[in-house]
Amino acid sequence: MVKEKYEMRSNFWDEMTFSSGEIRPHYEGIFRQYSQIHPDILKKKEEIARKLFMNQGVTFTVYSENEEGIERIFPFDIIPRIITAKEWAYLERGIAQRLTALNLFLKDIYNHQQIIKDGIIPAKLIVSCPHYNREVFGIHVPFDIYVHIAGIDLVRDADGTYYVLEDNLRTPSGVSYMLQNRDVTKRIFPELISEYQVRKVSDYTILLHNILVSLAPRQIQHPTIVLLTPGMYNSAYYEHSFLARYMGIELVEGRDLLVDNHKVFMKTTHGLKQVDVIYRRVDDEFLDPLVFRPDSLLGVPGLVSAYRKGNVAIVNAMGNGVADDKAIYSYVPDMIKYYLNQEPILKNVPTYRMEIPEERAYAFEHMEKMVVKRTNESGGYGMLMGETASDKEIAQYKEAIMRDPRSFIAQPTVKISTVPCYIDGKLVPRHVDFRPYALYGPEGVQLVAGGLTRVALKENSLVVNSSQGGGSKDTWIID
Repeated sequence: MVKEKYEMRSNFWDEMTFSSGEIRPHYEGIFRQYSQIHPDILKKKEEIARKLFMNQGVTFTVYSENEEGIERIFPFDIIPRIITAKEWAYLERGIAQRLTALNLFLKDIYNHQQIIKDGIIPAKLIVSCPHYNREVFGIHVPFDIYVHIAGIDLVRDADGTYYVLEDNLRTPSGVSYMLQNRDVTKRIFPELISEYQVRKVSDYTILLHNILVSLAPRQIQHPTIVLLTPGMYNSAYYEHSFLARYMGIELVEGRDLLVDNHKVFMKTTHGLKQVDVIYRRVDDEFLDPLVFRPDSLLGVPGLVSAYRKGNVAIVNAMGNGVADDKAIYSYVPDMIKYYLNQEPILKNVPTYRMEIPEERAYAFEHMEKMVVKRTNESGGYGMLMGETASDKEIAQYKEAIMRDPRSFIAQPTVKISTVPCYIDGKLVPRHVDFRPYALYGPEGVQLVAGGLTRVALKENSLVVNSSQGGGSKDTWIID
């Protein structure tokens, strides 16, 4: 690996090099050390990393068109992404501000709805959101915190500005990959982790467990906490089992729980045991067949009644999906000004809402420069990349938008930044996004010093989702 072999993409911000080709100061030391490692050694380390992921079962599931799940090893790039302490402090402030405002919005929208009465957000936009749950209106949640775990997706534009791409406030995933990426990096480059005094991410499960304990409605020394999973066929099941194991809590499915007299119990070999806190990884509509989908086999009949009575805490709160709807996203800067009387620290990507005729007309006229997204899809699905789409695909999306404009937004294509990746024995630039994880408890918002950097491993691709061919890399916060 030598400097001359790395050719950054022009007109994109590269995390390691300036536009002149010079190495940025925070990358200089590590680049020099990587350059001194023989390619054969790097190849061996790459193979060790792959085997570690395989042996530990670090997988995800991709669903094909016929809905059959295909389990795959999560791709990992051995070159870490480096973020300076100064940049990290800026991101921490911005995410804490944003999460505080989003939480106040959720409290408001499920209680007094003052933001609607004051004309900041249209009522029609709220009631038309499929994730706005009237069934949980008025439910008091512990400490008035609705979002205990958030994954805020960030990208960096061509001038180096960070933008929030989307907010994940329901059941954000990927944190197990962040933790495993660090464990693998420690195994293959132990001396570098120590030398650069990389801030740790291993305290994530401790911080989360402490928050879960604090939410227990019963004032007992050892409350019963469970992680509710849809089961082993879910795409994130590896993460569910990983987190339950590391926090020392029970991993349960809906059939393991029951509700009696508005209290939740877990079936055990010693009889029923009352449950105090449920960290749920099951979507709202499947949580309680008596209230939501009657055909759901994943939830617990009567769970909402126990939740409403305050006999069980649920993390994250039900109904959070209204706050990460991509149409609501465009109003987050207004929420920050409305609830906090502050200017937003982190910017939104400019967003055109398709139900507004003038914005739709502009987006249609510039479709080849737009990314069109469905407002309630995730994982890179339901998305049109205008730059690479065919005329037929663009026409199909325009027709779909005209049929249901509320379900779409359009955003200008962000020239998301690149980082060096070690692929096929060469150091090459690949596009990335970044998902830091924020935990919100009684003591406020805390961020683990790192996050999940997702990489578009395909050359020139801007789609980083693992389900769409992406991978990840370790993220270092260094002083």
